[in-house]
Amino acid sequence: MKFAFRTDVGRKRQSNQDSVGVFENEAGAHIAVVADGMGGHQGGDVASEMVVSHLGDNFRNNQATNIDELVRWLVFELNSENKRILETAHTHANLSGMGTTFVATLMVADTYIVANIGDSRCYRLRENQLKQLTEDHSLVNELVKHGDISPEDAKNHPQKNLITRSLGISKNVDADVTIFHSYPQDYLLLCSDGLTNMVSDIEIQTVLESDVDLQTKCDRLIDLANTHGGLDNITALLIYDDSQVDAS
Repeated sequence: MKFAFRTDVGRKRQSNQDSVGVFENEAGAHIAVVADGMGGHQGGDVASEMVVSHLGDNFRNNQATNIDELVRWLVFELNSENKRILETAHTHANLSGMGTTFVATLMVADTYIVANIGDSRCYRLRENQLKQLTEDHSLVNELVKHGDISPEDAKNHPQKNLITRSLGISKNVDADVTIFHSYPQDYLLLCSDGLTNMVSDIEIQTVLESDVDLQTKCDRLIDLANTHGGLDNITALLIYDDSQVDAS
C-alpha cells in the first residue's frame, strides 16, 4: 500500500480545523484517518486533533491482525474518544460545543474497514468506476433519501452543512462500519467536505487516473478545490494498492 495526504486551510477560513494521519501497528496493519472539526474558537481544531492523535497513538501499540478484532477495537476507541471530547468540552468553557466528523480505513492484508461519522467521505476507484463507500450523516442527505429534494438540489441547499451525527455532541456514538475486500490497483480517497463541496466526482476521477505520482494527485485535488473557491478547509488522503493483478 502507498499513502499520500495533504490538508489546507483553503481561501476563506482563518484556521484549519481538519486533521489527518496514517499510522501502522506492531503487526503491520494500517489505519488512515481524516477528521473535520467544528465548534467555536479553537474547539474544532482541538476535537479533530484529539481524535486523530489518540487513535493513531493507540493503534501503534495494537498487535491485532484479525479483522473482527480490529472492528471491536475501533468501536471501543471511538466511544472512548467521544467521551474524552465531551469531558474536555465540559471542563473548558472556550471549547464548549466542539465536535468532529470522522472517516477512516483500517487495512490488514487484503481486507479493510471503512468507518465514518458525519459528512467526511471515503471513495473507491476500481476499474474506472468511482464509488462513494460512505453515506453522509447530514440533513440534506436525509432529505434526498426521503425524496424531498433531488441530488442536484442537495448540492446547493442552504442547509447542506448541517450534519446529523458527529463525535463530541452526544453520549451515543453511531458510526457506520463496513468491511470490504481490496483489489490490486484500487484507489481509496478519504476527504473532508471542503474537497467534495468544491470538486466534482468527474474531476476527482480524472485526477486519480492521471499519470502522476500519488502525492501529486493529492496536491492536485487540493489545488482544484482552491481554484473553485476554497470555501472551507480541505483535506485529501489517498491510498493506492500497488500489488499486481494475478494473470494466472
